[in-house]
Amino acid sequence: MPDAVVITRPLQQAEPLARAVAALGRTPVVLPLLDIAPLPDQGPLAAALARLGDYALVAFVSPNAVDSAFAHIATWPDGVDIAIVGEGSRAALVRHGVDLARVRVHAPRDPANSDSEHLLQALDGTPLAGRRVLVVRGETGRELLPDALRAAGAQVDTVAAYRRTLPALTPVLAATLQSLLVERNDWIITSSEALRGLVDLVRQLPDGGSTAAKVEKLQHQHLIVPHARIAETACALGFTEWTLTGSGDDRLLAALQSHA
Repeated sequence: MPDAVVITRPLQQAEPLARAVAALGRTPVVLPLLDIAPLPDQGPLAAALARLGDYALVAFVSPNAVDSAFAHIATWPDGVDIAIVGEGSRAALVRHGVDLARVRVHAPRDPANSDSEHLLQALDGTPLAGRRVLVVRGETGRELLPDALRAAGAQVDTVAAYRRTLPALTPVLAATLQSLLVERNDWIITSSEALRGLVDLVRQLPDGGSTAAKVEKLQHQHLIVPHARIAETACALGFTEWTLTGSGDDRLLAALQSHA
């Protein structure tokens, strides 16, 4: 049984999961593959969130969007619906004091498909024509959700809440990756972007044989992924084994236990 569980989500979200992994008797290795940072200019975000009451619906594309936005939100206004793509965002809303019994929250019906496409299916039938919608997201990202909401007749504003960057291959990171690839471990991957970045980092490792050999070692690691889109990315990148769990830390932890 592999002992190490490599947690690749951003640092601020990795630590609670690492404690839960340790409680299972496994060894967590926190290896953030995405850095999340606030934008240097918080003015546009603060201005948009000061007008929350003007919107019928506010969509958060990730837990990072929730966390970044609630630095500027004291109380969620009455009558404003929320849309999220996964259980991580729901948990973030609870952490920030949103009363989910009072606020209507739209989310994908199937936890295994926590993405914009399935959020749009969940919103199908919600009257949005002529109504104002705010999409809170990262500095870069797909236009699928805003474009589809506009196609449904909504008046859509978007605002960037954070910046997402891939880490550079430092000597410390290179040594950590090389040691992890010696054995077969469980890797919790919560972002397609992070998985692609991981492959690029392994390609850059300074020793350990040919580039193809290094990548092949990575491809035979066991991935635990919460979303079908990440599983599709893993397949496209040549990985040979992954477990699709659905959204939420409870499902990730259950997958670890069942794979033991």
